Amino acid sequence: MSETKTHHAPMRRWQKVLLALSLAVNLLIVVAVASFVLTHDGDRRHRPPRVDQMGGPLTGALSREDRREIGRALWRSYRDGRPSRADMRAELADVIAALRREPYDPAVVEQSLQKQLEFAVERQELGQRLLRERLAAMTPAERAAFADRLEEGLERMREHERRRADEKD
Repeated sequence: MSETKTHHAPMRRWQKVLLALSLAVNLLIVVAVASFVLTHDGDRRHRPPRVDQMGGPLTGALSREDRREIGRALWRSYRDGRPSRADMRAELADVIAALRREPYDPAVVEQSLQKQLEFAVERQELGQRLLRERLAAMTPAERAAFADRLEEGLERMREHERRRADEKD
């Protein structure tokens, strides 16, 4: 048997550069996808918002442990106080029927929206109460550290606003 030897021409410089660029772009894509997958929770839509995302600067300035503690209390309350899925489906079915009924009577829709508003207000009041309780339980040193973090957050917001204003100019 005879072996055929294939000889490849040496890679030209531009081919090496092109290969390196192609590998770099592929690596960037892999890193971007991995970063997205690792930092985004696909099941988030089934949970209430995190306390540090909905409470603004005050909850953002809390320590990680304080946020977790308040978040757990909010989650327990949310889980315990929300209507059952069957109740939510029944209410939505009532809204759908009311929307299709002729003549249209907005009372059912208004009642449903009012219930949603009351539920949201209750959650906000609970979050504020838990925050007030935590602030009252802090030592003077903890409150001072909290105030420092709050001030730092305010400065970051100002800096962000300045950058956005500069970008518009």
